Amino acid sequence: MALKTSLAGRVRNTTLPKTHALLPLHEAVVNGIQAIDARFPEDSGGRGRLIVRIHRETQGAFDLSAGSPGRSPLRVITGFSVEDNGIGFTPDNMASFETLDSDYKAGIGCRGVGRLLWLVAFDRVEVRSAYYDGDSLVRRQFRFSVSQDVVQGASPEGLTDAGTTVLLDGFKKAFQQSAAKSAEAIAREIFEHCIWYFLREGGAPEVFVSDEDETFSLRDFVEELGHTETTGSFEVNGQAFTMLNLRLKTSARNATPRLHWCAANRVVRDESIAGKLPGLYARMKDSTGGEFTYVCYLSSTFLDNHVRADRTDFDLPERLPGDALLDEPTLDDIRTGVLREVSKVLAEPLASAHVASKERINHFVSTKAPKFRPLMKRIESAGIVVDPSMKDNDLEMELYKQAQKIETELLAEGQAVYAASSGKKPEDYDDRLAKYLETLTELNQSDLANYVARRRTTLDILEELIRSDDDGKYAREHSIHELLFPMRKDSNEIGVDAANLWILDERLVFHDYLASDKTLKSMPITADASAKRPDILVSRPIQPDTPVLAAERQNPPLNSIVVVELKRPMRNDATEGENPIDQCLDYVERIREGKTTTAGGRPIPSSPQEPPAFCYVIADLTPTMESRCRKANLTKTHDGLGYFGYNEPYKAYIEVISFDGLVNGAKERNRAFFDRLGLPSS
Repeated sequence: MALKTSLAGRVRNTTLPKTHALLPLHEAVVNGIQAIDARFPEDSGGRGRLIVRIHRETQGAFDLSAGSPGRSPLRVITGFSVEDNGIGFTPDNMASFETLDSDYKAGIGCRGVGRLLWLVAFDRVEVRSAYYDGDSLVRRQFRFSVSQDVVQGASPEGLTDAGTTVLLDGFKKAFQQSAAKSAEAIAREIFEHCIWYFLREGGAPEVFVSDEDETFSLRDFVEELGHTETTGSFEVNGQAFTMLNLRLKTSARNATPRLHWCAANRVVRDESIAGKLPGLYARMKDSTGGEFTYVCYLSSTFLDNHVRADRTDFDLPERLPGDALLDEPTLDDIRTGVLREVSKVLAEPLASAHVASKERINHFVSTKAPKFRPLMKRIESAGIVVDPSMKDNDLEMELYKQAQKIETELLAEGQAVYAASSGKKPEDYDDRLAKYLETLTELNQSDLANYVARRRTTLDILEELIRSDDDGKYAREHSIHELLFPMRKDSNEIGVDAANLWILDERLVFHDYLASDKTLKSMPITADASAKRPDILVSRPIQPDTPVLAAERQNPPLNSIVVVELKRPMRNDATEGENPIDQCLDYVERIREGKTTTAGGRPIPSSPQEPPAFCYVIADLTPTMESRCRKANLTKTHDGLGYFGYNEPYKAYIEVISFDGLVNGAKERNRAFFDRLGLPSS
């Protein structure tokens, strides 16, 4: 008894990823090219002709934004027709079409499942064809659908030569939405899928993609490649593979080195191989200095035999753990063989890329990232090769990864050296210890350079914030506030590096407690119930050489109080009710009246003296601000960028600093460090 096959069941069990929504169309195009090859075996490139027509809805959806600029939306694609002047549906071809999983064209890699893909993505297929039986032209027409299988129709009219038109109609929504929409995008996708036919000896027939008033010739895309090509071969586990190596003219569209895996003269999968070899990047240079992008097309009988029925991938494992039980290569084995051959094919450009990479890194470190300079010897010895066109931010991240790797290796080596220090030391112990200490010194130098460079960047950001924009407006004070210290946070919530109060006073780096824009009643150093919020409040030890955070004593000496008040750049409203000097003194008074404790909740020993207070007002010296300074009996600084003085009733030192004075002062204090690293001070 013969087994029966259900077309509906086969279609239901045929997979087509939405990422391959146009694969059924590609199959129809390949069938057409093969039909042309069969009719014109000696001159398919010269006499063959194939046209893909895009069919769209006759009435597009209402465009409610018709008044908006730009091109109107493309109407929905309903199907495609593929017309060729090939051999036509001969009796053998028709019998093969009506036989699922036919091996009629197995010799050229066909699996007999392409028409199943048609019915996965389209509701119905119509075919009109003609072929020569001797000198007579025989015509046939039929429909193909899941519900009715193959239904023969009447002999079509109007066919005067051999050829076939396949209409793929009723593009299913799920695939239509995932497919390319424009004619050019569809044409390029077809070209990339069938590129093998265009690059083979003799080339491909004329192939056009037409969409109403637009037509694209796929041969034009070959011209765009501007390519040179070579071939090569290699073996993996006894299996032979052939490589077509292309050097393509660099463009935005193809500027990624890629490996295309082919089967049956079709591209089945492709992947980026950028960076898989040191120096293998988008833009490479040949011996004349011309730029190109490398692309490889890989083919093999082995790949033909292992391509999946739907031609979306291969039935091969990516890799196998341990020793393989079979001699067949995995995808990773094959990829390794490809890259080994690529390193030979591109030996000269890769060597040039190494030189360009070294120059790029050295220039970047010298001019923008001196923090990596102490580690350069070790980074270079690691063989790092970067894309010379890499952006500064990406390059900095890559160098940071290398520095982290060196630090991790140093930690492991330090543990090993420490373990070897006890008992009888190995013969190479002294050398290992010396090498470890040398690396440790370099890493510490890099950390210090990184810290100084971060200060330079912070000052650059501050200078940007205090400048006016194109509309003459200035940044609000909260932006500057966040730079100095995150708002509504205190020193128990953030790390040391999050605060940049060194810009104001280096001594503020060392503090017992620091709060930013928090209510007085929420601070552990005061019992004041006020909801007022000083911009920044700091309690700092009297003894500058023994910061509380580093002291061993549970009960520290009486703290000083530092209050920082910020105003928006060029704000001219320092009136009686908005006087930042009075606001600072008010905070000082409230804190002194409360019962003070340390940030850890420990009581502060009593003292016959009130905690000394320092008030900093950061504000531009506008007319109203200068008036407040004079009324507070403050003295103008010699550079004219601030005021200072001591308020006897409040026992508080007061300093008013303009934003220019703030930046200039921070630069002057850090100038020696910036100069040492080669960073500009201005």
